Amino acid sequence: MGSWIGLMNVYQRGSQVQQTAEQVVSVVTITKAALTHSAPELRRELLFELVSNEGIRVYNLEPTDQIEPPPNTPEMPEIAALVRAKLGPDTRFSRRVNGVAGFWVSFEIDDDKYWLMLERDRLEALKRVQWIGWATVVGVLSVLGAALISGLVNLPLARLTAAARAIAQGKRPTPLPEKGPKEVLEANRSFNQMVEDLAQVEKDRAVILAGISHDLRTPLARMQLEVEMATLSSEAREGMQSDIAQMDAIIGQFLDYAKPTEAATFVPVDLSELLEDSAREAARLPDVRVQAQVQPGVHVLGNATDIRRVINNIIENARRYGKTPGRDVTEIEIACRVRTTGHGRRATVDIADHGTGIPADQIGQLLKPFTRLDSARGQANGAGLGLAIVERVISRHNAELVVSNREGGGLLVQFNLPLAT
Repeated sequence: MGSWIGLMNVYQRGSQVQQTAEQVVSVVTITKAALTHSAPELRRELLFELVSNEGIRVYNLEPTDQIEPPPNTPEMPEIAALVRAKLGPDTRFSRRVNGVAGFWVSFEIDDDKYWLMLERDRLEALKRVQWIGWATVVGVLSVLGAALISGLVNLPLARLTAAARAIAQGKRPTPLPEKGPKEVLEANRSFNQMVEDLAQVEKDRAVILAGISHDLRTPLARMQLEVEMATLSSEAREGMQSDIAQMDAIIGQFLDYAKPTEAATFVPVDLSELLEDSAREAARLPDVRVQAQVQPGVHVLGNATDIRRVINNIIENARRYGKTPGRDVTEIEIACRVRTTGHGRRATVDIADHGTGIPADQIGQLLKPFTRLDSARGQANGAGLGLAIVERVISRHNAELVVSNREGGGLLVQFNLPLAT
């Protein structure tokens, strides 16, 4: 901007000097011609016309005139030189004659000498208009240049931010363009390589998980068969079968926790139907009482298998640890409704029990993998992954999970899923 102003000042000064000099010479020449060729009886009317319409006054130049030097500006010497080159070397200039301020320039008609006075506003108006024009041009060019530079700088950052957000949501972003300045090129190339590495890790993990499922569950199946065929007491057989079932359940939890949720598999899912099915299945258990208030026809965008796993894990967590005090049953409330949140319209699911709840300072630990609270340590089933799986799946669905103590006792788990459009 400073360079533009400097250049503008240089060009403005040269243009202003030239135009001012030409204007002065033109006015003096026209005035001399008008006075020289007009009839004597019409000169008074002509002078009045010049004063009224053009702001030009003509006076006789007298030896007794009180004359002040011309304006002390950087342009004045150049203007004077140009005017004298056209009107003669004896041309004089002044900023005030006999106490009257203006731009005064002398000229001769035959042997008579005259003063021609131009109002300063007439000359300065031209300068102001030019400055406004130049300032407008420079301002527009500056804004366009700033917008261009800002776009060149911000566009790669915006692309990188969008790609990073896509990864956080479990999606695979489109490769970033590997072009542009060296720093941008290297950053985009490194990010693309990171995306490829993460995809390869996911593929390797899928192979490993398939191997774990096969290598561990096959021996468990053989052990189950051997227990059935072995000569054991009923108590011993039931104990071994229980241990095998527990090992199989733990392996299932590990696989569920490690299994990726691909955003590419997301489709419109009837959440209302999933909740009603899970509520009916839970109500069949002898130690569970379910009360469901589900808004019909609620469809969300996600993976139906993973959403069902989330619902079942929360219900199972409530069944194990949320028994109503003084009773041998777990009372579970399931509610679903559509509401507007800070992220737009969402389907909100509430699953609550009537148990004792947990201390507020321990709620954050519930979502950590392999973490079990003191109240659950005496129970054999599970590896502390139930709600960790819930939190992992919910985050991959671009949803929010809130765990809190329920008013009146018990634990409330709430999650919000984006509606299918």
